[in-house]
Amino acid sequence: MGSDRSDLIAERIAAFPRWHYQLELGGHLTPIFDEDHINRHRQRERYFFTPLVDHYGGSLQGKRVLDLGCNAGFWSLKALEAGCDFVWGIDGREMHIEQASLVLSVKDVDPARYRLTTANLFEVDLAEEPPFDIVLCLGLLYHVSKPVELLDAIASVNTDLLLVDTAMSRAQGACFELRKEPPDDPRMGVEGPLVLHPTREATLELARSFGYDVGVVEPAFDDYTGCEDYRAGMRRAFVCVRGSELDRSPFRFEEQRPRDA
Repeated sequence: MGSDRSDLIAERIAAFPRWHYQLELGGHLTPIFDEDHINRHRQRERYFFTPLVDHYGGSLQGKRVLDLGCNAGFWSLKALEAGCDFVWGIDGREMHIEQASLVLSVKDVDPARYRLTTANLFEVDLAEEPPFDIVLCLGLLYHVSKPVELLDAIASVNTDLLLVDTAMSRAQGACFELRKEPPDDPRMGVEGPLVLHPTREATLELARSFGYDVGVVEPAFDDYTGCEDYRAGMRRAFVCVRGSELDRSPFRFEEQRPRDA
């Protein structure tokens, strides 16, 4: 019986044309599209997710989490393993939701602790669920064309902390740079080819305009393989809080630049 289950898991993994994350499922590793990303995701976990859990005293017990652009459920699983009560993962591609469903099923997560939805984020009513203590917006902000609408939707259901990890434009000031990306690439957005890349200052001002206090997390990676964008200052995590205090947080924040004040 165990062998049959293992074979079935291997078949399910192989049925997908692409995996963005390497996950261990029933003794099998998902075939990540780029091996440098194994280290990238390990470093990102240490960069923003471990401090997130530490921010809440080492456990997410009692917390509800919204994971936007959840992909294969990598961060949803991390939140569940950290003890959160519930995760709602939303992604615009059915393939990713099918992968996330496989991941959480193989990991024997109680189905009552999660919900997975295929949807355009701008077409789903986030208020279908009770409010969320934590919202994960990881690798998403720069793939949308309506960042103000996105933050508005998030703020309407988020009671405490929003974690944003985003690529950034090098343009000056608080502005968004118009770019084109291929919608058929599973790493990109689903709305269309036009997206807006925020500058560092735009991300700060956007979050502050919805009532968040914001800190920019300083990367201190021990290996920058697959993480060159962080080393070059072209990507950062932003911790946006309402109910908790940044100055007591375990996150390591960069010093504010004068123009951020």
